[in-house]
Amino acid sequence: MELQAKTTQKPFDLATRIVIKVGSLLMFDEEGQIADHTWVASLAEDIAQLVKRGKQVILVSSGAVTLGRPVLTFEHHKLSLTEKQAAAACGQILLAEAWQRALGEHGLRIGQLLITGHDTEHRRRYLNMRDTIDTLLDYGVIPVVNEHDSISTEEIRYGDNDRLAARVSAMAGADLLVLLSDIDGLYTADPKTDPNAQHIALISELNEDIYEMAGESKDHRSSGGMKTKLQAAEIATTAGCQMLIAPGLIQHPIRAIAEGGKFSWFTSHETPLSARKHWIANPATIRGEITVDAGAVTALEAGRSLLAKGITRVSGEFERGDTVSVVSPEGEEIARGLSNYHAIDMIRILGKHSDAIEHILGYVGPREAIHRDDMVLLS
Repeated sequence: MELQAKTTQKPFDLATRIVIKVGSLLMFDEEGQIADHTWVASLAEDIAQLVKRGKQVILVSSGAVTLGRPVLTFEHHKLSLTEKQAAAACGQILLAEAWQRALGEHGLRIGQLLITGHDTEHRRRYLNMRDTIDTLLDYGVIPVVNEHDSISTEEIRYGDNDRLAARVSAMAGADLLVLLSDIDGLYTADPKTDPNAQHIALISELNEDIYEMAGESKDHRSSGGMKTKLQAAEIATTAGCQMLIAPGLIQHPIRAIAEGGKFSWFTSHETPLSARKHWIANPATIRGEITVDAGAVTALEAGRSLLAKGITRVSGEFERGDTVSVVSPEGEEIARGLSNYHAIDMIRILGKHSDAIEHILGYVGPREAIHRDDMVLLS
């Protein structure tokens, strides 16, 4: 780890897909109202500038429960689970409206995504959510993500948007996660209580010493703290995503980072694609086996996706998103990948042209049986 920031660090230059997390402390005052509309407008302008530079941006924004409290005239007491869910139901609309208004000033559109813990842990939901995010970004829409507090129970909640943002980064294949915070990064101790605390600019490994530096949040509006940010860093960097902790209580916080402002940078030794392929190559369970013809083997070796036309046999019981083995005509395992179809549907379309899939299955499915980005060759 390094205690001095490098002036050559340009985190946005190399990133193509960026997740920005905004916490409740930055957005709201003690009354549950948006604290500073000019700050929201400045961040929206920063996001618009990133989009103009060709970057894809995903916004993870806290605040549905906070915004919903005044609607239901809840006092400042600790809410029960059902009260939180009711407040979130009211606040989610207001939160989306706030971001649509701010980003709409720059001609940007948003799509709201509400995620529970199950959505990032259950493989099929994970893939569905990933596909939705990809489609929104392909059409130039900013996904605004929040935990689905109106239906989440305590057992399946993330409880903080730091880790949620990291899961979204991994799911979306993002290469940079920015956690905007009330602090400008990681310190050797709490700088609010220890005048000798030193700022750490670059963290290349998350070890026990780093975790010992983390403190706990003391603000009732925030469910996170430095500890959850380090947990988020572990999730993100394992998925090949770089992560920044940067100050958010300033105007134009993203511009400040780009212009050399203070932050802590958690590096990853992999890319999102290589991390995902490493996970695919070493799954906990292989659910099925797909045998392909010689033409498909040649196509896979050339870096192409697996099409149904090249499949000759399907065995096993697997669902969409499960890991399957791809086997050559001689019975040799040549690849592993995530199936785009349930085993029953894969049997129905094997040997068929991609254009015939809709007619056979009765719905528009992916053209690829296994996409090349979801497959790794075993050579």
